[in-house]
Amino acid sequence: MVIYPDIEIQNGRCVNLRRGHMQDPIVYDITPLEAAQQHVANGAQVLHVVDLDNVMRGGHDNHKTVLEIIQSVDVPVQVGGGIRTIEGARWWFEHGASRVVIGTAAIEDRHFLHELCNHYPGQVVVSIDARQNKVMCHGWTEETIFTPLEVARDLQERGAAAIIYTDIDLDDDHPEATFAITTKMVDELHIPVISSGAVKTLDDISTLRMLPNIAGVVVGRALMSGAVSLADALAVCQQPDTYAEFL
Repeated sequence: MVIYPDIEIQNGRCVNLRRGHMQDPIVYDITPLEAAQQHVANGAQVLHVVDLDNVMRGGHDNHKTVLEIIQSVDVPVQVGGGIRTIEGARWWFEHGASRVVIGTAAIEDRHFLHELCNHYPGQVVVSIDARQNKVMCHGWTEETIFTPLEVARDLQERGAAAIIYTDIDLDDDHPEATFAITTKMVDELHIPVISSGAVKTLDDISTLRMLPNIAGVVVGRALMSGAVSLADALAVCQQPDTYAEFL
């Protein structure tokens, strides 16, 4: 299982969102570039970088900050946040991104996703965010009628290289939240499934690692707050018999 340290950028700052609210971010006293370099120095094999301003189609232009990260580290960087066109994805590939992460655009325009996957096979990851077993779009602000597994099956057939599944109930500490849907997705999909929003402690990483065929886990707030150290997380994931391709 691969650890994907999550670097979320808003107004040029390294942040994390409380319950997905753009207006009330946790702001860290470290720049996105410093965070990226620190993660790599601590053993990160890949980075997950999200431009939150681009998700909402406005605000600060963080392209330069993301490019600085790509150019300064020697590990693959997958980039997400408001990528809605083939031209937008191409720009990131031409500037060094190893993969792009598509969210709302993949859910709402399956033809676009299929075309993008044909252009860049193996390099397009789709992010599915769900609350109470319903897929959410537009930064968790709009609920769809679809379950995450329904959407994931369709996106798999259209060529997605992997699914990042964010269980918002786990991220929100909902009292009835479990790993059940993540487990079901791992069991029923044949493409890699990467969990997100599920890690608060090292025990959560241990639990996820036990899921057969789990490919990886995106970890943001737990790393940035110090609740989990990257070294400890990597030690759990690098136990014998666990391996996932991410390139």
